[in-house]
Order: sequence, then C-alpha cells, then structure tokens
Amino acid sequence: MRFQLDADQRALRDGTRELLAGRFDRDRLRAAVDAPALDRGLWRELADAGFFALRLSEADGGVGLGLPEAVLVFEEAGRALLPGPLVAGLLLAGVVDGAATGERIVGLCDAAGDPVYWEHPDDCEALVLLEAGEPGRAGRAYRCAPAEVGRAPVTSVDPLTPLARVLDPPRTAPLAGLDAARLRREAALLTAAQQLGSAARTVELAVEHARRRTQFGAAIGSFQAVQHLCAEMLVRAEVARAAVYAAAVTGDALDAVGAKLLADQAAVRNAQDCLQVHGGIGFTWEADVHLHLKRAWLRAESWGGAREAEERLADALVRE
Repeated sequence: MRFQLDADQRALRDGTRELLAGRFDRDRLRAAVDAPALDRGLWRELADAGFFALRLSEADGGVGLGLPEAVLVFEEAGRALLPGPLVAGLLLAGVVDGAATGERIVGLCDAAGDPVYWEHPDDCEALVLLEAGEPGRAGRAYRCAPAEVGRAPVTSVDPLTPLARVLDPPRTAPLAGLDAARLRREAALLTAAQQLGSAARTVELAVEHARRRTQFGAAIGSFQAVQHLCAEMLVRAEVARAAVYAAAVTGDALDAVGAKLLADQAAVRNAQDCLQVHGGIGFTWEADVHLHLKRAWLRAESWGGAREAEERLADALVRE
C-alpha cells in the first residue's frame, strides 16, 4: 500500500497552508485569544475555500475528496492553531443545512462519554450528539437545538476553545442514515491530524529558537542536549504522521485509535520539549508555545483519551 502524497495532495496541503497564513496569521491568532468568540467572517472564508465541503460530492456542491485529503487539511489547521468546531463542520456538512457554506456553525458531541463536553457552545446553531452503540446495535445520532440543551460553563485550559458541560442530553428522534461509529472514528482521526500539525509546528518553533538564541557566545542549537531534544521531537512527529496517514487510507477503526494515541503523545510531549528549548520565555504569555501545549492537552481528551485507546489496542492484541 502506498502512502506517499501525490502531486494533487501536495498542492492541497501547500494551498491550505498558504490560505491559513494569509487568513489566520499570528495577529489574528492573538486577536482570537483575546476574544474567543468565533470570527464569522473567517468561518465563511474557510467555507468559500471548500474547507467544510471537502468530502461532499461534486453533485452536492462539494469538492469530492476523501478522508486522506481531509486529514492533510486538518493537519494544516492544527499547525496554525485554527479555532472552532472544525471537525463538526466537516463531518456534518451534508447533514445540517448551511454547515458546508459556513452560514451555520454546528457542534458534535460524544454523548457516550461522561461528562459530555461541548466546544464553542455559544457559537453553535445546531448540535449533534453521538450515543454509544450496544452489542448488536449501532449507536445513534441525535440533533438538538442549542436552546434545548442544558449546559454548564467549564473553564477551558485552552483560551481558544470555550467549553461547556452538557447536562442530561436530550434524545428525541434520531437522525436517519448517520453511522455514529463512523462519525466517532473519523472525528478521532481528524483530531489526530490536528495534533499532528501542532506537533510538527512545535518542532519548527524549537529549531528556529535554537538557531536564534545564543548562550556563552554560541547558538544553543550547537549544544548536544538541545540537539537531542529537537531530534526526539522530530521522530515523534514523523511516527505520528505515518500512523495518521495510514489510518486515513485504511479507514480501519483500530488504526484510527492507534493514530490518535501517537498523535496525542507527539503533540503534548513536543510542546513540552519546545517549552524546554525556549527556556523561561516559553512560559510567557507573549510566546505561542503555551497555546500549542494547551490545545494539545484539550485535544488529547477529545474523542478517546490515552487510557481508552490503550485498552482497546490491548484487547485487540489479546484477541488476535
């Protein structure tokens, strides 16, 4: 099986990076930190570029691409720390009217978890809840109006991601034709892609600082201890990249679980090591490193944490 990017995929990746650099540069990132409400203008710009309609068929007004291409786009979103319920926007583009065009912001929650957390609750205009499947029965998906959902605000570790806890999620008529297990699997993989992008970006930030910062008359990048940190960061990011890309191609549930686990570890540990390379300045509000760490912590608990992933992988190994 071939996992190398073809010319079209490389063009998609490079074009997405260029788009985000122009539409969500560091100034807009900092503005989003100060005012966490979603920028509706930016959201519509993303939609106009086909961000949310990537996997819709061309007959339905979409781009007609697959999961591997969506992973490439979400990797770039993670690299740029793009805020908002991006996963929900993509996965529900063909379910909720206006989601694909950016006219409506939608939320997607894993109601199988306890507690159930809702990202950007004040910005969403529709919410879809995924319940857990029971033996012999697939899980269902339910759509709710935000006004129908009881919620309690939660202090988020990530200033770019407001959170609320869903209280007693309402379950009315389930949405027909939606596979909750598939949505949950793809949400985990797209989240892993965001983690991968963040892990790769913190490698770049660490290397840039190591080349620029001097101590004892030499760049700190010439010190073996710093070189080892940066090399370990790169290895983590590339191992996670191989796992995420492979899971996007195979579509296998266990591949997605393993990819999420590796990407979470890479994002969190790389951000921590990036802080170490930066020294004291890395812990200041003016640096961006802490934003990557906080986002990585949050994403690591979304759509399956480490303990759940390890249990599922161990169980699969035992069965085999």
